[in-house]
Amino acid sequence: MSITAKPRVAVLAGGLSHERDVSLRSGRRVAEALRGVGIEVSVHDVDSDLIPALTELRPDLVWPLLHGASGEDGSVRDVLELLELPYLGTDPRASRIAWNKPAAKTVVSRAGLTTPPFVTLPQSLFRDVGAGRVLEAITTRLGLPLVVKPAEGGSALGVNLVTRAEDLPRAMVDCFSYGDTAMIETAVLGVELAVSVVDEGTGPAALPAVEIVTDGPYDYDARYNPGRTEYFAPARLTSDVAARAADVAVLAHRVLGLRHISRTDLIVDAAGGIHFLEVNVAPGMTETSLLPQAAEAAGYHLGDLYRRLVTVALGSAKS
Repeated sequence: MSITAKPRVAVLAGGLSHERDVSLRSGRRVAEALRGVGIEVSVHDVDSDLIPALTELRPDLVWPLLHGASGEDGSVRDVLELLELPYLGTDPRASRIAWNKPAAKTVVSRAGLTTPPFVTLPQSLFRDVGAGRVLEAITTRLGLPLVVKPAEGGSALGVNLVTRAEDLPRAMVDCFSYGDTAMIETAVLGVELAVSVVDEGTGPAALPAVEIVTDGPYDYDARYNPGRTEYFAPARLTSDVAARAADVAVLAHRVLGLRHISRTDLIVDAAGGIHFLEVNVAPGMTETSLLPQAAEAAGYHLGDLYRRLVTVALGSAKS
């Protein structure tokens, strides 16, 4: 099929992670946008019917819009490669690195980016060496405030800001309910940004940064339920800080080996320093998600942007 012909795209949405609802909403929004620009789209859940459906359909392109473990850790992309189906997004190997927050932070640090100091702690070690002593060592080494989050995960599930040492044990318990390994990092206070990167065929480029302002923690509820969070797209930044934030996101995209689309979360401190927090290979695409807001701030029609991403992904699959 010529990449200029009308492609058939299979969107994957749903799955069994804690982020299933967000994934379904992302899939629905992207499917609607693509249909609006004349692309034939089918939407599929990740269940026992998926492989037979894809084998029968043989779509021209698969767009995984799955959040959480199987959707972002490379495993579904491994299956797509086994089926010899081209897909939009990052390959399995790079997805695995990006999905693991400590690994991604290590890679970008070696490339010269700044990221808050952190430690990782598996639940088994936390239990075996004695919770009280290890938590005391953490606060002594990293100070307060701290951010506790699952080493692998998204949508801020299991993430807590800890400002008092006595609140750290509860934050660890909450974190371990979403994953076996916790990452504890020094909290950098400042302006929270999300910088999305897209590749329309000429290399990765940053969309305008989106500034996130909440009346509390930017948790799951604040992300996906309107009312608790105010967004500024583009972010209220000086031109210098905006340009440096864009450069950080593009460099993270490049050194992590990401493809077509990504979103990098950053903090700008009071001195204007930019700190890398994490990267997402399957950014949310819901009505409150950050990449669509950034695209609209840049003047894109979402359907047109998504169609160009489909065309680029089809072209790279054939090259």
